[in-house]
Amino acid sequence: MTDLHQEIKELKEAKNAVLLVHNYQVEEVQLAADYLGDSLDLSRTAAKVKHDMIVFAGVKFMAETAKILSPGKKVLLPRLDAGCPMADMIVVDELIELKEKHKNAKVVTYVNSSVEIKAESDVCCTSANAISVVKNIDADEIIFVPDQNLGMYVQKMVPEKKIIPYEGYCYVHNRIKREEIQEMKKHYPEAKVVVHPETRMEVIELADEVLSTNGMLTYVARSDAKEFIVGTEQGLLERMKREHPDKEFYPAFRPKICSNMKRTSLRDVYDSLKEEKYEIEIDPEIARRANKALEGMLKYV
Repeated sequence: MTDLHQEIKELKEAKNAVLLVHNYQVEEVQLAADYLGDSLDLSRTAAKVKHDMIVFAGVKFMAETAKILSPGKKVLLPRLDAGCPMADMIVVDELIELKEKHKNAKVVTYVNSSVEIKAESDVCCTSANAISVVKNIDADEIIFVPDQNLGMYVQKMVPEKKIIPYEGYCYVHNRIKREEIQEMKKHYPEAKVVVHPETRMEVIELADEVLSTNGMLTYVARSDAKEFIVGTEQGLLERMKREHPDKEFYPAFRPKICSNMKRTSLRDVYDSLKEEKYEIEIDPEIARRANKALEGMLKYV
């Protein structure tokens, strides 16, 4: 533990604060976490923690989600410029237009979205529970925003419903190509291929398992395999290597990095705690409507 880790620990205790950290954060921030996980895991944690303050080392939509689920707590985002390009790909007017065009459809919105988009939605989902949400929602047609890759994966798994996808994508996962997985399999023929459902369908078709980041962690922990080709952001591979030193983890050819996730440093976390910046504030009416969609999401595993 570094001196800065110790100072952060002391500040958390003094301010009754909890540090939530996403799996894609840099390792020094991961090591400071009270809770380290994916968006669904951290959303559930945000809803139940008893602390007065939540510091969210992730990107803006995650801190917004924490604030909606814990309105009485002070929620801090260490870097205001830590955004999500996919979340920015859709705006409210476009979603309203889709709803007008497909009046019988329900809107399922990936949690990787702005609070304003969540407020226009019937229910949210994460990569871990998207299939369950779509199966259970009372509608035959689903407007799925903003990630078309996840939407197409859900369509494959829930063929009895019609998915109307928005053409957004995660620039990190979308960069993973079929040829990269094939090349890695040539080098590591015994390795299991595990990919995130935000990847292209051509990649998903080559996978042994398609899982959320927490799902991947559970899978590699339980698997008898010793080698894994992992199609997701490099931060998760670093965690896997740390927790399973007896196993080998390989990226999909070159490591895939989310620059937004990597913006938050340990110093940013310390400064956020010390100066109580940057506080997330949301219009109460938008928060109320978004909360309804998020509460629906938390019903599904």
